[in-house]
Amino acid sequence: MVTPSTAIVRRPYAPRSAATDWTNRLTRCLSGLGLFGAGIALILHAQLGAAPWDMFHQGISHKTGIRVGLVIEAVGLLILLLWVPLRQRPGVGTILNAIEIGLVVDLVGPLLPDTDRLIARVGYLVIGIAIVAVGSGLYIGAGLGPGPRDGLMLGLIARGKSVRLARTIIELVVGICGVLLGVRPGIGTLMFMFGIGPLVQLTLPRLALPPFAESRRYLAPRVLPAA
Repeated sequence: MVTPSTAIVRRPYAPRSAATDWTNRLTRCLSGLGLFGAGIALILHAQLGAAPWDMFHQGISHKTGIRVGLVIEAVGLLILLLWVPLRQRPGVGTILNAIEIGLVVDLVGPLLPDTDRLIARVGYLVIGIAIVAVGSGLYIGAGLGPGPRDGLMLGLIARGKSVRLARTIIELVVGICGVLLGVRPGIGTLMFMFGIGPLVQLTLPRLALPPFAESRRYLAPRVLPAA
């Protein structure tokens, strides 16, 4: 079973103080969420098919007239209700996720240059998916609490599913909901649906920090053995 608390940390992690540990985790969390939002903005701007969750968000946006960023935030908060049967606990990172990603999408999207060239749009798509995977590894691995949507994934992982399978199942179900809301999938939808799970399974173990209990062990005074 792979979770942020059991993910492999490939480099020794020995923060100098509890404050340093907390600052490092918060910085990684905020950076990861920023990358995630920027990646989603790139995927949407490519117009080659949104990621399944964003098909769902776009469908709600089209039906209600609410900005996509605000829909992302509202859906994130509502999804927290589904955590109850999965026994997932929110953290600082959970709240930050529900707020920051939507803000970044609304801020970055208008700054991206428009283009009709297919190669540029494919570039937006591929870079966006890669950035989302790295951002996921950073903010989940920070150990401050997963995002609302990732909490669903971690709940399935805790029940014996792999990261790849859990993420793919969720993306597939949400993608179907997006289609039912009138959003048409594209090649980008399929690339994200079947690519993000394996990519997060690759990035999470490499970017995850030890759980707080283990990091406190590094911070505890060490008594050297007698000569």
